[in-house]
Amino acid sequence: MKRKVWPSEIDGVLHAPPSKSAAQRAILIASLANGVSEILRTGTCDDVMAATGVCQTLGATISRQGNSLHITGGIRTPGQPLHCGEAGLAIRMFSGVAATLDGNVTLTGEGSLLRRPMDTIESSLKALGVSCQTTNGFLPVHVRGPLKGGHAVIDGSLSSQILTGILIAAPFAEKDTHLAVTSLKSKPYIDLTLEIMAAFGVEAHNNNHTDFFVRAGQRYGGRHYVVEGDWSGAAFLLVAGAVAGRVMVGNLNLSSFQADKKILHALRMAGARVTEGNNWVEVAHQPLGPFSFDATHCPDLFPPLAALASNCRGESRITGVERLRAKESDRASTLKDIFQHMGIEIRLEDNTMYISGGKKQGATVSAHGDHRIAMAAAIAALNADGPVTIDDAQAVDKSYPDFFDDLKHIMTE
Repeated sequence: MKRKVWPSEIDGVLHAPPSKSAAQRAILIASLANGVSEILRTGTCDDVMAATGVCQTLGATISRQGNSLHITGGIRTPGQPLHCGEAGLAIRMFSGVAATLDGNVTLTGEGSLLRRPMDTIESSLKALGVSCQTTNGFLPVHVRGPLKGGHAVIDGSLSSQILTGILIAAPFAEKDTHLAVTSLKSKPYIDLTLEIMAAFGVEAHNNNHTDFFVRAGQRYGGRHYVVEGDWSGAAFLLVAGAVAGRVMVGNLNLSSFQADKKILHALRMAGARVTEGNNWVEVAHQPLGPFSFDATHCPDLFPPLAALASNCRGESRITGVERLRAKESDRASTLKDIFQHMGIEIRLEDNTMYISGGKKQGATVSAHGDHRIAMAAAIAALNADGPVTIDDAQAVDKSYPDFFDDLKHIMTE
């Protein structure tokens, strides 16, 4: 699908979409819980729908009523592979949970997920006594429990998502689980995992994100849970306000553990006017200058930060490029490509991306199947000298299906 975005000023009020990170965690945990849960504001993006489908394949009873899910917990060894779509979080979370089942479980996916390395799943689960084998480091993954628990060392340098899966599964291990975690990235997302586990009644101890302890025998209980707004999707809307006018975004938890809440720090460093209220943030344009930002623990901010930097006078610097190589696309190279088409120079040196702000030209660019690239191109188009046509724009369905409609709603020209 192609979408054409014309230069425009921005002015309006929107609500952030539901957090797919929180929704997927809550749906899984509710499927493991004793009793019935109601999960409100789950949204219907591709990743959430994939997680829901996997939980149903595992035996949980799930029905949708409007924008909420009613889930009766209880899982078993599935009679077919678990298909996780293109959801990187799902494939890693469900690998950990599959290890609690007494049988062979195959996990697979599609699209870009087939190209993403899965070695850390194999090494992490084997450290806990689980039989696990990837297919030459990629999908499908084959898992057979039991999850024995005990002491293990987990490498967190590539992704925190397998740690999330192990932590969620750890109450079902044969014995208490002690994890020593090295070089953990995306630490705030582990905090989000622990917060949602606690909401459903399971306690996990975290010592400075290097040592974790989960007591075996705990059980999740069904509950009423409201999914908070998504800071990752909201980041694009807030940047739109900073570069092209004004926007107020509601449904945002200012106390959230989501890593991408850090977008507020970057916006302030660039000189945008940021006002925070009760579950809302307003961002308005002011003259923007270059900024330096470490995105190591929030790599999904690279695309909106690139759009922001392209509108700043001078050269901005974003570190953490090493986290971008195994996303839906090679986001570092893809960002460099699409912004080059719009006349913006991006340099990649070691672990740093350098972006020189300037005038952008209309162009035709490809999202490369990456939802965040599609959204970054659309925001960058607001200040171009002509329309930007985005090929493969349907990629936004992965996380924010209403993105283009919401953006159109606040465009004034």
